[in-house]
Amino acid sequence: MTAFCMIKLLCQATRNENRHAKRFFGTLLTQTPQERVFSPFWMVVPDPRKSAVFGLTQPFCTAEKSHTEPKKKAAFGSVGRRIPYRILHVINQDGESLGNMHRAEALKLMDQHDLKLVLLKENVEPPVYRLMTGQQIHEEQLKRAEKKKGSPKPGTVQKELSFSSAIAKNDLETKTKQIAQWIEKKYHVKITIRQAKDSNTDMFVLFDQILESVSEKATYLSKPKITREGVSTCILRHMSEKELKAYQKMEKQKNSTAKKENEDLKSSELHQ
Repeated sequence: MTAFCMIKLLCQATRNENRHAKRFFGTLLTQTPQERVFSPFWMVVPDPRKSAVFGLTQPFCTAEKSHTEPKKKAAFGSVGRRIPYRILHVINQDGESLGNMHRAEALKLMDQHDLKLVLLKENVEPPVYRLMTGQQIHEEQLKRAEKKKGSPKPGTVQKELSFSSAIAKNDLETKTKQIAQWIEKKYHVKITIRQAKDSNTDMFVLFDQILESVSEKATYLSKPKITREGVSTCILRHMSEKELKAYQKMEKQKNSTAKKENEDLKSSELHQ
């Protein structure tokens, strides 16, 4: 009898739990979206296209705008075998055009001659690729780095001076003063020297003389180089605070060494 009563009580408790559960979920489903209450970690996001959307609250994020950001230009170098285009315009290692060809053919040429494919122009139809040796790629990278280094940064003013290697001493002093004024304003100064006929003046020595006259403020942004036959150029810039301190320290050490050598020389002369 006791066992029968226990079973009856258990069945009644189960029916009560089911009834309460149905009542709870029935009330929840019949509520409007605005009346529903959830944990603070959940929220109802109203959307005119949907009755209700449930989800975790999300922090502010700009990931969805990433597709509008400009595509970064890839660095100059070998693309390996990763070529997304089917038809390419190929240039050989000597700079001669090989015409348009399928990428499989271009890769075959690359393997046969132990070369590397480099993307030159992407925004043309078909894209232009060049077969190059590792040495050619390295030299081109150096050229581009030097060119980028010599280009003024946005917002930087660049002044230019051009004169002959046969320039008179007074005229050179005037131009050097002008350079010093521009450097003081933290401008970049591009200097171009043309080799005069019947002139034995070394243009690179002339560049060093100009730099020496403004050495307390300026240094080379782009070292002297020959741009074409008979014409050389360089770019000067104002030294940074760190460079100025290093220069002043070096000059101080140099003067201290020179002073000590003079004292030693005088001392040795007195002893004689």
